[in-house]
Amino acid sequence: MNEWLKKTFRISGWLPEYNNQKFRGDLTAGLTTGVMFIPQGMAYAVIAGVPPIYGLYAGVIPLLIYPLLGTSKTLSIGPVAIDMLIVAAGVSLLAEPNTERYITLTILLTMMAGGLQLLMGSMRLGAVFNIFSRPVIAGFTLAAPLIIAASQLNNLLGIELPQTQYVIVIIEEVLRNIDQIHLQTFLWGGVAIILLATIKHIKPIFPASVLILGGSIIISWGISAGNVGIQLVGDIPMGLPSFALPEINFNNMRELLPTALTLALVQFMSVASLGQTFAKRNNYIIDANHELIAIGASNFFGSLFKSIPVSGSFSRSAASDQANVKTPLANVITSAVIIATLLLLTPIFYYLPMPILAAIIIVSALNLIDISEFKFLYTTKRSEGLIAIFTAVCTLLIGIQEGILLGVVASMIHMLYKYSRPNVAELGILPGTRLFKNLERHPEAKPIDGLMILRVDASFSFVNADFFRDYIIEKSRERNKSTHYVIIDGSTINLLDTTAVEQIKAMVGTLKNWDIELYISGLKGPVRDVVNKSGLREYLGEDHYFRDPHEAVSHILKKMDKKDEKSRLDDYKDVTG
Repeated sequence: MNEWLKKTFRISGWLPEYNNQKFRGDLTAGLTTGVMFIPQGMAYAVIAGVPPIYGLYAGVIPLLIYPLLGTSKTLSIGPVAIDMLIVAAGVSLLAEPNTERYITLTILLTMMAGGLQLLMGSMRLGAVFNIFSRPVIAGFTLAAPLIIAASQLNNLLGIELPQTQYVIVIIEEVLRNIDQIHLQTFLWGGVAIILLATIKHIKPIFPASVLILGGSIIISWGISAGNVGIQLVGDIPMGLPSFALPEINFNNMRELLPTALTLALVQFMSVASLGQTFAKRNNYIIDANHELIAIGASNFFGSLFKSIPVSGSFSRSAASDQANVKTPLANVITSAVIIATLLLLTPIFYYLPMPILAAIIIVSALNLIDISEFKFLYTTKRSEGLIAIFTAVCTLLIGIQEGILLGVVASMIHMLYKYSRPNVAELGILPGTRLFKNLERHPEAKPIDGLMILRVDASFSFVNADFFRDYIIEKSRERNKSTHYVIIDGSTINLLDTTAVEQIKAMVGTLKNWDIELYISGLKGPVRDVVNKSGLREYLGEDHYFRDPHEAVSHILKKMDKKDEKSRLDDYKDVTG
């Protein structure tokens, strides 16, 4: 029991060694991220389609749960823009944003995503989330900021726009209603965007969003901005979120399940990648499966206290890292800042203009766009760059969940295509050694007359069995008159399934008709086991298996020399030295 508690509650690993020096680092980091959390939490709640106060509620219980279970010292937990976009895309199909039903469904979604993460983490299924390849993530994170920015044009321009995830629809509506733009609202938002983009270069003591948030509240109160048609945040209830079970309705849960699964996947990818990034930078190790449990528990128990979904925030985690954070306790200090805000400061947010929140969201979203990632993918592997572009276009034109799904499907099709047509290299002997190298890449390597040596650079399975069979037969047919022996270097084969076994047997029969013998060398232990159990060893013949290509070549040359009394083997020994 003690061992289980230690393994589950990772706080037991660092709390006994906690000291004043670590507390000072955590205090600085916690206060810094707490100040950043206030404008970001409120702004991201708006993206999700719920009142701003729910962004602050997400800074209470989840930030107290994560330090008990989490393995990352640096990760700052809270609402994240891209997660909120997924929430809005899924929940808005079932209810109108900012209504009671919408809020209820959002909190239920938080519980469902957390439950899925807890279940998968407990079953150590973190590897399942690798279905999100790097190109899919890159494509989604290019499209998502554009959708987030477009979703805030109503608050930035002061006009009524449809609540939709389709950027084209929003742009069309803006152009159709361009004469309805509220000038004062647009000026507030436009100036805020300019200031947010420029102040960060000055490197002020407080984050630019905090300065603009505070300044705009003071100015709005002083000039009664609400009287000139500028929409304000309005009344925000004071006090901490109360305990309340989300309304459990199986019809709602069924309809929310695809969104919950998408959210759980995206959140884990975010937490795992961010956690690994900061762990490498600070020389410690995180447990990805346990991070899944920690973020799942934060969401699940947070939903009992009106929290919207939370995961790892890059901007706040980076700020925490720069502030010399020492342990996950920094999240508790951030939570204390949010609790103090909820108990003492909520009345002042009444005067916060909505275009200011819109500006904070738009600038934060556009900062997420990483063109260099696209350049890297396209330059390194053009096909992966195209998958990223495909995912981005599908996300923008078809929808968020649909875009992610199509990106995953495209990535899997690409992977299957690569496995079905892998590299097969023809090898030659490297003079002065017993090494065999790819003739195309190593001009100094020499082919051996009468033999063809092929290396299969992949597992040999039903996916590519036909390709291998056809390739080897075609190569043998091309050299039918000069080649009488084919050696497969199986040192790079990690898997051999029953389909591949049958194709090898068929290939042996075809080659025999052309007076060509097949030999196999260098098989790994698990592959040899399949060869033995399937009867392939007996079918091919005991003397057709060797430890490496050198042994196979020596055996074949000796056999050829006996037939015509030539000295091929001696010549080969001279080459190998």
